[in-house]
Amino acid sequence: MKNPLETQELTLRSIALAVVGSILIAASSTYVALRIGALPWPTIFVAVLSMAVLRPLGASLREINVAHTGMSAGGLVAGGLAFTLPGIWMSDPGSSLGVGTVAAVAIVGAILGVAFTGLLRKHFVVDLDLPFPMGVAAARTLQAGDKGGRKAWILFTSCGFSAVLTWLRDAVGLIPALLGKGPLLSVWVSPMALGIGFIIGPLYMGTWALGAVAAHWLLVPAGLHLRFFPDGALAEAFRSSLGIGVIVGAGVAVLFRGAARSFFQSLSSSRGSSGVVAAVGAASALVLTWLAGIPLVPSLLATAGVWVTVVMAATITGQTGIDPMEIFGILVLLTVRTIWHIGGQEAFLVTAVVAVATGLAGDAMQDLRAGSILGTDPCAQLVSEAAGGIAGAVAAAFTVFLLREAFGTMGPGTELAAPQAFAVKSMIDGLPDRGAFLAGLAGGFVLSLVGVPCMTVGIGIYLPVAISLAAGAGGITRALTGRLFPRGEDDLSLVASGFLGGEGIAGVLFAFWKVVTLG
Repeated sequence: MKNPLETQELTLRSIALAVVGSILIAASSTYVALRIGALPWPTIFVAVLSMAVLRPLGASLREINVAHTGMSAGGLVAGGLAFTLPGIWMSDPGSSLGVGTVAAVAIVGAILGVAFTGLLRKHFVVDLDLPFPMGVAAARTLQAGDKGGRKAWILFTSCGFSAVLTWLRDAVGLIPALLGKGPLLSVWVSPMALGIGFIIGPLYMGTWALGAVAAHWLLVPAGLHLRFFPDGALAEAFRSSLGIGVIVGAGVAVLFRGAARSFFQSLSSSRGSSGVVAAVGAASALVLTWLAGIPLVPSLLATAGVWVTVVMAATITGQTGIDPMEIFGILVLLTVRTIWHIGGQEAFLVTAVVAVATGLAGDAMQDLRAGSILGTDPCAQLVSEAAGGIAGAVAAAFTVFLLREAFGTMGPGTELAAPQAFAVKSMIDGLPDRGAFLAGLAGGFVLSLVGVPCMTVGIGIYLPVAISLAAGAGGITRALTGRLFPRGEDDLSLVASGFLGGEGIAGVLFAFWKVVTLG
């Protein structure tokens, strides 16, 4: 295999674009994940963006593939942090946790994700030849090209429209945040939510909306009317715990169905790499102990857990395109806590490093699949993934702290609902309603095993109904346009991606402006 530093695939401009793009994607994805509790893959967005920048410079598809590999890393690193870390402040609003510690944990997670992905690439991408749907879609997008810059124009225009609307809503106040009457009959004015609904599609948005309607319009009002709940606070505790239970139960079922067999297969195919795995894990554990203050034994257990869960993430994303990274973090945390007692802050950091590593691994495997189709050197892609992952880790860490400073509290009933982080917090500190959680856990597990996509049901149960209605409108739009204008679906998907990126970037800029002017 060629040294990637001597090829025309891994160039200074491709790495520079990967780093800059990853920082932007990480910042916007952190906002999206905290605000709406969902994070669609950024793969198509960055594929078009990298093509728009590099194609006029004469870059090959392989060089563009290398650039977008690193750019997309920021989104999944951000997801790993946003889906876990804010639980610290929900548990302890006065926590003294510093941004340097969080950045160190995120960087270790990114390095572990890239290293273990590199060791497993051949097994999952070549030997098993899993579908990796987002990777295939990215390869097809690059192969189709962008004659006349049409795709880039659609993406940038929708991104700009979304950013301007968000700024007028949040910074200027010219556009209301909600349309309707009362908390149960209002729709959030959000191009981001509309875009997420469109990208997720009618099936998953239908189950999301089902969860929202069942919980907010039926369960809580009926429970209060029949005096099943003594007051509104207990009703909300039941609803949020039920939703978290469904999310966790569905995630565990996905792992149960998809990863066990592949895990043992991957162990047999990577026996020769056991020394490398041990060395990378030990070095990472020492860094976690030194910089994050996690005791050495839990750090070693966490890095061993990353190896296991990266295999699971590769399997699940390869088969379905879903990466339940916070569930991986919870599973490793529960395992660590059965062996060694660790405090609350250390527990959150362990969960975060696992979530970042498995999120990045899922992203890298998708991009490596695209590279296998395009004939890109996998070493060049892994170098780009590492550069983008590290840059995205730092950007995501700073963005989480920026958003906390700007918006204050996170969690149920706030602007940054962060449902996955609340799930992690609940598993560490205790649940508002244990019975509701266990009922949701059992229901989510069973329904997911029989093929019902109920992780989105749990998100609908948990999130405010205004967000769910806005996202539901995107799902309905996807269903209608798919029937009426099937040839325009690719263009509309780019519009949806632009909506997502535009509001995410504008939201972070608004947070920065808010901190600077009011801080």
